[in-house]
Amino acid sequence: MKSSKRIDEIPMSGIRKMFDLAGPDSINLGLGEPDLAPPQEAIDTMCAASRDGKNKYGPTAGIPELRDSIADYFSKYGKLAGGNIMITPSGSTALLEVTQAMLDPGDEVLVPSPGFVIYGPHASLAGARPVEYRLTGDGTFQPDIEDIESKITPRTTMIVVTTPSNPTGGVITRDSKKALLDIARSHDITILADEVYCEFVYEGEHTSFMDSLDCSVVVNGFSKMMAVTGWRMGFIAAEESIMDALIKMQYHVCASPAMPPMYGILGAMPHLGPYLDEARTVFRARRDLICSRINEIDGMSIIPPKGAFYAFPTYDRDILSQDLANELAKAGLICTPGSAFGSYGEKHLRFSYAADEKKIERGMDILSDVMSRQK
Repeated sequence: MKSSKRIDEIPMSGIRKMFDLAGPDSINLGLGEPDLAPPQEAIDTMCAASRDGKNKYGPTAGIPELRDSIADYFSKYGKLAGGNIMITPSGSTALLEVTQAMLDPGDEVLVPSPGFVIYGPHASLAGARPVEYRLTGDGTFQPDIEDIESKITPRTTMIVVTTPSNPTGGVITRDSKKALLDIARSHDITILADEVYCEFVYEGEHTSFMDSLDCSVVVNGFSKMMAVTGWRMGFIAAEESIMDALIKMQYHVCASPAMPPMYGILGAMPHLGPYLDEARTVFRARRDLICSRINEIDGMSIIPPKGAFYAFPTYDRDILSQDLANELAKAGLICTPGSAFGSYGEKHLRFSYAADEKKIERGMDILSDVMSRQK
């Protein structure tokens, strides 16, 4: 037996590679997995649903009550109805389903660099060609509009946008959003907006594309929002005109999302506001701590990110980010090399601060020590 050429040509995630180097006592700041407890209402309702026999197949697009609840909650960003929402088994699956349902072989997809590791592979698996576009180098990591415009061709059908960003923590401004929408509408290009960190913005506001579904498809999810990464619950917001294609694709991927977790998410929705207020307070304090520690280290620099829970500092040592990450792993600190997120991520490292303060402090001690030996 042999594997397919298309999967052989897709590299393994640079995030996952780092864990092979981890010792049993390593400080792991490499994985974006919140260490907070989920809302108790989510756990209670999920367990009750399972006990009540809700363990069978469900609707392919998700239970109507949850679709309506999500539409109601996220209408703060744009007018939505349940028909604009499809529940998915994870945000990652949602991204894959959008590309499979909307891209044709030979299409070109502009993907952010640095950007999350699956955007390019998902385009490739759909037979399209990913093309990196640059984020600005001023520490705010906005989409470089001039670079995007220079890379649009007649084959460009999609632009992937992330806000807040993994790995940079950058939050798209209103001006950036307007420029992107102008490009999309003038060239008949779809914006695929990954907004899974939308509820983790610490200064300013989240600028969503949910009010622009005429040219945008938005992916979001609950793994980060409710600290239920193992439940694999996401959703897509889109115009109803494209929803039939997305539902058809989801049927062929998984038939339907899991029933008990959908009820768990539904049970927690009315309590989400206070839960997220507390979570943001925790992550903001951790962000301030890790950024302060990074900026104390000779050769490293970071402007505190406005969103998500990742620090993406730059460094001035003459060493590739993969090699530096390897040295840190040997010293007991797991992070992710910037190069894992695209060619424009080189000379950066990504640290997740979805970990407690003691781990952050110990991790930064290791970083300081390793950097002092790189002079």
